Amino acid sequence: MNNGTDANLGVHLLPCDISAFRKGNTGIDYVTTFDSGLPGPHVMVNALTHGNELCGAHALTYLFENDVRPDRGRLTLSFANVAAYETFDAANPYASRFVDEDFNRLWDQKTLDGPRTSRELTRARAMREVFAAADHLLDIHSVDLPQPAMLLAGRRAKGRALATAIGKPRHVVMDRGHDAGKRVRDFAEFDDAESPKSACLVECGYHFHTQATEIAVQTSLRFLRHFGILPDSFADACLPQEEDEPQLFVEVTDPVTIETDDFRFVRTFQGFEVIPEEATLIAHDGDRPIRTPYPDCVLVMPAREPLPGKTAVRLGRIV
Repeated sequence: MNNGTDANLGVHLLPCDISAFRKGNTGIDYVTTFDSGLPGPHVMVNALTHGNELCGAHALTYLFENDVRPDRGRLTLSFANVAAYETFDAANPYASRFVDEDFNRLWDQKTLDGPRTSRELTRARAMREVFAAADHLLDIHSVDLPQPAMLLAGRRAKGRALATAIGKPRHVVMDRGHDAGKRVRDFAEFDDAESPKSACLVECGYHFHTQATEIAVQTSLRFLRHFGILPDSFADACLPQEEDEPQLFVEVTDPVTIETDDFRFVRTFQGFEVIPEEATLIAHDGDRPIRTPYPDCVLVMPAREPLPGKTAVRLGRIV
């Protein structure tokens, strides 16, 4: 059961050694905060929300090794699910997404305060105050299939404004997240329309392509430049000197949640296909046909291996 592309896509990007960053300076393993001593925002770049999304580890390593420090305010660099990352096996590269459960579905108060335990919940509870203290967050991810990079800006106007300020990737998705649980980028004040705090999640393309690291680094530098955290001269020297394309904003209206263990797409979808006709059949979920709800429907992030209770694809409009 998959999206028709479960062939060997090749693993061209492997984990890097992040052990030098374990101690950090916050009392929490793999979390480091640099304070400029000057007034300014507290910005945070987070990697390894999923252990097999390797580009974020490479991007943070780049920031550390290039001595990126805040010109004003504070900068926090964090590696989240290191336990999963440490299990990575190139022979089974998707398996290290998490150890016990998805770290990126735990970020509601009820779950964080609840009685159950897992490796990911223990780590989330340890990092909770770090995320709560940040004014602005960039969470670095990658995706299961080769498809365009994208920013996930949430459902608030401030998320769209942050995506616009970052400027790239070109595709920006506005959505409310997953029925299976709340993401880090939607945690607490990041998803509060009345709060100035903001967050974006960047999907840097296919997990195991080296280009994902380039996108992760460039998006991080753009994010930091926007908030005045690093000098324009440094960012300009490290970023390609090219004019940005106009961004394409897609508002998700209908996430398709899988109900059976017999979900199948009618053909291979890579993401951001625009289906011109309303009511076009795109998948079957058992006996239930899945059709586009309106003309010019955009397919966002089709799943590589659809599983019951998970999101198969998000359906959206261009705005």
